[in-house]
Amino acid sequence: MIVAHRRSGKTIATLNHLIRDALRTKDSKYAFICPTYKQAKNVAWDILKGTCEPIEGAKFNESELRVDFQNKSRITLYGADNPDSLRGIALWGVVFDEYSQQPSNIFSEIIRPALSDHKGYAIWIGTPKGKNEFHKLYNDHKNDKKWETIILRASESGLIDHEELLEAKATMTEDEYNQEFECSFLAGIKGAYYSSEISQMRQDERITKVPYDAAVPVHTAWDLGMSDATSIIFFQVIRGRIQVIDHYKNSDETLAHYIKEIQNKPYVYGNHWLPWDARARDLATGLSLLEQARKLGLKAQITPNIGVNDGINIVKTTLSRMWIDEKLESFIDSVSQYRRIWDEKRGEYRNKPLHDWTSHDADALRYVCIVADKVVIRQEKKREQSGDSYKSILGTHKKVKPKIRLSW
Repeated sequence: MIVAHRRSGKTIATLNHLIRDALRTKDSKYAFICPTYKQAKNVAWDILKGTCEPIEGAKFNESELRVDFQNKSRITLYGADNPDSLRGIALWGVVFDEYSQQPSNIFSEIIRPALSDHKGYAIWIGTPKGKNEFHKLYNDHKNDKKWETIILRASESGLIDHEELLEAKATMTEDEYNQEFECSFLAGIKGAYYSSEISQMRQDERITKVPYDAAVPVHTAWDLGMSDATSIIFFQVIRGRIQVIDHYKNSDETLAHYIKEIQNKPYVYGNHWLPWDARARDLATGLSLLEQARKLGLKAQITPNIGVNDGINIVKTTLSRMWIDEKLESFIDSVSQYRRIWDEKRGEYRNKPLHDWTSHDADALRYVCIVADKVVIRQEKKREQSGDSYKSILGTHKKVKPKIRLSW
């Protein structure tokens, strides 16, 4: 585990590590994984080729970003944006570059099994980008004798000239400098929509144990993706507080699969909020996703159609009254890193979110906030004013005395 400042040479060092082991071990396979395939090509491919060119018999496959050696060993570059390309392979060693920008389950679900046959190793390298899975990995293992953990700060490494560091410090914000050169996990993620709000939630201890209240209905908000990830957030609204108690995420599954997952959980449900485009009809079945969900027994509703930027603003204001269960760290990491697109030509961030592995969770969170702000809380106030019982949600339509009325 190597936490290192910018321009410290961590990419070159770990690629050399893979090359050495590939030459030493016949018929072995190694992987170098960047956040995206494009980054793998732009950042690591030229370094890998340049280092391997003097090696006799080395062959380069440009289309697959792969180097094959005479002893039938190989090194391949991958992007974490296409995790399916990594399934089913056997590996002797792997390097995760900028792991803070990769899906947190890529190691446990895909790479860890691939290392088992040959007792392979894994190396994580990167510069901090807030408190995410990379930070958790470092924090969990920094005192573990089975792990080698290194944190390399520019003020201590001597790899960058002192005058250059002073110049960088003068032209960067304090957060930027501390993150990029001093390996601070506390600095905000540049361009991230919700990093300061999530940081405030941690300070307020609103990321903590959030128990399920069996007297209050659980709602779900969905970001549907049949060909990619589907994210489902389980939440309750209690006296104006939005409490996120659970989360489920998967990909390449049917609608029936997700409904079964929901039904298997021990919750009493209110409404299940699907995205506004779930009204569109499927050409194969002639039914919309909304109609299919209702046919499969789900009390499905459509989330109000609000523009993405307006929805993001609603999230930013709504997070101040949200509590999230601490066990949902991968979900929290994901929404913490949801960020704007960087326009390289203009040298500025566009007013548009980047679509990557964080988008599905961030979209589902946006639907939670839209529903809670515009529908759920209004319904609560309306029911309280009319004196109706919330027991109607639990299967009965009787009114009860106000002193024992359930609130949600």
